[in-house]
Amino acid sequence: MDALNQLYEMTAFGELYNSPGTLLMLAIAFFLLYLGIFKKYEPLLLVPIAFGVLLANLPGGNMSVTTVAEAPGIDHLTIIEIAKDHGIMNLLYYALIKTGLLPPLIFMGVGALTDFGPMLRNLRLAFFGAAAQIGIFTVLISAVMIGFTLPQAGALGIIGGADGPTAIYTAIILAPELLGPIAIAAYSYMALVPVIIPLVVKFTITKKELLINMKEEEKKFPNKQKIKNLKLVKIIFPIVLTILVALLVPSSVPLIGMLLFGNLIKEIGTDTNRLFQAASETIMNTATIFLGLTVGGTMTAVTFLNSETLMIVVGGFIAFAISIMGGIFAVKIYNIFAKKKINPLIGATGLSAVPMASRVANEIALEHDPRNHILQYAMASNISGVIGSAVAAGVLISFLG
Repeated sequence: MDALNQLYEMTAFGELYNSPGTLLMLAIAFFLLYLGIFKKYEPLLLVPIAFGVLLANLPGGNMSVTTVAEAPGIDHLTIIEIAKDHGIMNLLYYALIKTGLLPPLIFMGVGALTDFGPMLRNLRLAFFGAAAQIGIFTVLISAVMIGFTLPQAGALGIIGGADGPTAIYTAIILAPELLGPIAIAAYSYMALVPVIIPLVVKFTITKKELLINMKEEEKKFPNKQKIKNLKLVKIIFPIVLTILVALLVPSSVPLIGMLLFGNLIKEIGTDTNRLFQAASETIMNTATIFLGLTVGGTMTAVTFLNSETLMIVVGGFIAFAISIMGGIFAVKIYNIFAKKKINPLIGATGLSAVPMASRVANEIALEHDPRNHILQYAMASNISGVIGSAVAAGVLISFLG
């Protein structure tokens, strides 16, 4: 009997039985895995995060992230001491996440996979990417009113930019104690873009507006100025924009700078092809794996199951929805004064969820008119949303950090 009792104590069944919150977190992990694997909602992001949640909540595995509140002074230990005393997940978290290393690396990969051509050809559409950032500041004000501190409210509001790495980077600096729920909210809503955008569109855009054909508008009112050497412009653009952003919002340079560097090595071509492949494949994939696992590792029952987390999830959804509406209403206002009309679906793509938001908008347009292909126009707003959210994060960090 003693041997059997020792065997039972060696297992984790007793801890599971005594920790109903842990069982709930395991259920959340399984649900996120279901969304990522079977529903295919951002599997490259949700699967690592969900598995990180699973590892963090398996009793006795020592794979959860220990916060500074739980272990004062942990952030001042050496990497070897953290690994020895707190496990490998904490080593990864404090070396890669707490230092803010991984989000800029992912941005470099995003830049390498991004084509700024649609935005440069349709610069007027880029302004709607800026308008879509209204959700960030609306939720920031609301969060302060319900009791969040200003830094926490800033980290919460950035979810409205619909950019996971930006949300994580901002949370690391402004509110590291909220990193887990903010990351989950940001990536969950990014994954649910095919559900959220149609829902907002249903209540904000009329059938007549959905039928606005962008190509027909181009024929009626052709652009007077065309870019003669687009390749050269696409090489110069990331260099000039990096300098401009660095002068205006220096705190956004870690994100914007790496985004534009990744884009530059893509646009140069064969001379930097090896760098492009490393940034867009090896580095980005590795960074995504570690980012997902460590963020998931922060989500334990103690840190996640509370009223504050619920408010973050709800607030994140509101920020997301307001950002979509902000872009839509910006287009509506523009159309009042302009002869050359714009389909409000373009405004709905002012989020950073590239290219999913553009694909969703294009599908909605084609449902109402099979000839109305708006993908290239939606991408102009969508790409500018990536830049806009990173700049917004820089502004928040400058004022609140």
